Formats: sequence, structure tokens, C-alpha cells
Amino acid sequence: MIYIKRDMSLIPEKVMKVAQRAQNQLESLPIEERANFIKKKAHIWRSFSKYLSKMSYGKCWYSECKDAGANFDVDHFRPKAEAKRCSIVTDIDGYAWLAFDWENFRLAAQNTNRLNKEETTGITFGKGSWFPLLEGSPKACWDDRCIVQEKPLLIDPVNKNDLEYIDFDESGRFIPNIVCVGEAAHRITESARLYGLNFEKMREARFEVMKEVKDLCETIIQNAQIIKQIGESAPMDTIEKQIELLKAKTRADAIFSLAARIQLQKLGLNSEIFIDRSLDAA
Repeated sequence: MIYIKRDMSLIPEKVMKVAQRAQNQLESLPIEERANFIKKKAHIWRSFSKYLSKMSYGKCWYSECKDAGANFDVDHFRPKAEAKRCSIVTDIDGYAWLAFDWENFRLAAQNTNRLNKEETTGITFGKGSWFPLLEGSPKACWDDRCIVQEKPLLIDPVNKNDLEYIDFDESGRFIPNIVCVGEAAHRITESARLYGLNFEKMREARFEVMKEVKDLCETIIQNAQIIKQIGESAPMDTIEKQIELLKAKTRADAIFSLAARIQLQKLGLNSEIFIDRSLDAA
């Protein structure tokens, strides 16, 4: 998960206007008609998909996966229908007033957004309608839309502060880092579970990227040592090409780019020489 800067300028005005008209209609409906109205207007939030994709260079906002052959969902970070708080508590109305609010949309791979069961473990993962709040958090509703005061359990890719303590273990599992404890660690651990970020196939793909970074680093260091033995006149071309390959894995449009950057930190090579921040959101 890497920071996503939302950019309204990428969204055509006509798309925004359609969403605003639907919002205006929704506001005027009696409570018993809202859910059905929202369900019939699914095409509205789906129309935002390609513009959200541009904001993340085609990657899932939660997992950093990129699959040209897969369908991505436009997830409502705060669920538009029911909001599941825990195994026994569900708010049946959720955040209906945010159904057409583009700032509540997140581009999500279907494995991350929809409930799935992992075959090997039998564990169910995926965000679904989950939206737990931290203990003591205010809870927004139609008549009191205090979402700014809410304290969500799930970490959010549009919130830089939520992403400060993310780490990956040597097998590629998404975890809190060593100095992250208490509530912050709980949020990262539970987010990994609910977003399915440690789904086995995803963990394996992330591990492969981390391994490629490690292998490239080792090759660069070995080549540098060889060149030192040859002398100052030896060409740097090979090393420079390998550094460019390494930097490409850290760029914001690369899959699992955060894992690649953290792997560099662990290898003691967290230098700007090896990291490409040219596409980073400000």
C-alpha cells in the first residue's frame, strides 16, 4: 500500500455532474427508498474506475497489485449499504449519503474488495462490507455525518499517516514494523487481514519482488567490487543499467513498490541513488 493522492482534475466534469445529480436525488428520498435507488445507480461509481486507475498507475489502492486481465472494483471505503463493525454488530444503513461521493471511492482488486475463501487455509478474506471503528470512536450516520471525527480501524491509502509503520517480513507478509505497537499495530494487522493483503498468492508475488530487489543489490555490489579491482578506468555501464532496473521496481507505478523500498532499507541501501520518486504523490 502506497500513498495515493486523489486528483479531481483527472475526472471529466460530466462524470462529476452525473454523480452530483444522483446525490441530489438521494438527499430528497425517504429512508425506505434510498437503498434501492443506490443499487440501481451502480453505473455511476463504476464510471469513475478508469480515472481512479490513473491516480494509482493502474494499481489496486490497497494491495498495489496490477493485473491487466482483471476487473477492478470501485470500492466504497465507507460502505454505501450495511457497515459491518464486528461479527455481531452491523449498521444496516451504513454510509448511504456517501454512495456517490468520489472521495469515498477506492480502486480495489476484486480479491481485496470481495469476500473470498483461501483454499489452503479455509480463511475468509476481503473487505466486503467491513468497516470497524476503534473503541470510543464517534459513529457517523445520515443525520450526523461526522466522518472527520470517526476513527476507522482500516488503514487508508489516501492518508499518509496511516502508512508510516508498514513493514514486510522476510516471506513478504504485510506487517507492522518493529517500533509500531498498540493501537497502530492493531490497525495494520487487522487491515492486512480484512483487505486480504497476506492472501497466499499475493504474499508470494510480493516476496518475488523483494527477492528480485535483493538479487539485483547483490549483483550491483559484486560488480562494483570487481570494477574496483580492475581499476578506475573500468566502465560503469553495467552497474548503471542494473541500478536503473532496481530503481524501476521502486517507482510508484511498479507493483509492490513499497515492499521494494522497504527491502532496500533492510539491505542498508536506502539511498536516493536506488529509489525512483519521480512519480510519487506530493
